[in-house]
Amino acid sequence: MARKLINPSQLHPAPGFSHITVAEPGTMAYIAGQVALAPDFSVVGGDDLGAQTQAAMRNVELALKAVNASWEDVVRRTIYTLHPTEYEVITAAIEEVQQSTEHPAQTIIGVTGLAVPGLLIEIEVTVRLPG
Repeated sequence: MARKLINPSQLHPAPGFSHITVAEPGTMAYIAGQVALAPDFSVVGGDDLGAQTQAAMRNVELALKAVNASWEDVVRRTIYTLHPTEYEVITAAIEEVQQSTEHPAQTIIGVTGLAVPGLLIEIEVTVRLPG
């Protein structure tokens, strides 16, 4: 099996990883955990979990667009967060960005920290590519 690695320019640089891996012949895409980081590595949303969740989801959306996919193509979502019991805040923020109350299979995992200080949430998805 071959793979194609993609790093959209709209996302922050990916030191030591790729933002997206497409499993050739191009049926599945794996989007690395997206966080509330701007392209300059500044944290978006401060200490507001809802705002950070929306920012992370907007980064997921940029990655989806890079592989010509949409929210309907997401088949699995994994969320890593410092606040796993705040699932209502997380869900509301996700629904705001994806403009839908429909969700794929999902796991929320509580963690003690993420790669950049100040980050509260990281969201990764698996995508069934259209066509």
